Amino acid sequence: MARRTREEALATREQLLDAAERVFRERGVGHTTLAEVADAAGVTRGAVYWHFRSKADLFEAMVARAEMPHETSLQRMEDAAAEDPMAALRQGAIESLTHLMTDARARAVYEIVFLRCEYTDELATVRHGQACARDNCYDKIETAMRAAVERAQLPAGTDIKLAARGIYAYVGGLMRDYLDAPDTIDPRADAGVLIDIYLEGLRGGAAVRKKRNVAARKPATPRRTTVRRKANGASTRATAK
Repeated sequence: MARRTREEALATREQLLDAAERVFRERGVGHTTLAEVADAAGVTRGAVYWHFRSKADLFEAMVARAEMPHETSLQRMEDAAAEDPMAALRQGAIESLTHLMTDARARAVYEIVFLRCEYTDELATVRHGQACARDNCYDKIETAMRAAVERAQLPAGTDIKLAARGIYAYVGGLMRDYLDAPDTIDPRADAGVLIDIYLEGLRGGAAVRKKRNVAARKPATPRRTTVRRKANGASTRATAK
């Protein structure tokens, strides 16, 4: 009997997570109540609080259940970076984009995170958790880029911190665009080209440098002004520099 109860509890939890995905996606996280999630799952509101302390707790569990593309690709990138860091960076970025097409749950959850979530006070813990995940992502990308500089795959003067933040924002923006307007991007066909645009910029003349060579500026030409002065009681004009 106890085993059956545990199985039933797990089944109810899955029902609630499935319902949260549907309702959050339809109504937005901020406009959804836990009572509406319970109704969509066909359970009581008390059942929601048995499994989840709050909407933030439910939201975090829903995200954790999905195999998020950036998490899996980051791990593979980290494993491969020691051998060929630039190839690992490229493959990790491509996988983050293409995974959205092959994993329906990850796509649904990312759509909620990117497009259907208003980060109100009740989701403060969610926002903090996402900031920590972002910082972890920065660290892993920076490690790979540092290795790429050491192997001369990137210029010695590359600003690792800015370059890492740039590719994070670039890939995240492409993912958001795909979710918002999927007809404009085909990740399977376009991902490699799009990622190469950024990476080739780092390798070439557009690389972000720690010490930027600022061209010497010519001294500004003094402004010519006309003043009046009196000479021998007469008013004359003189040009001053």
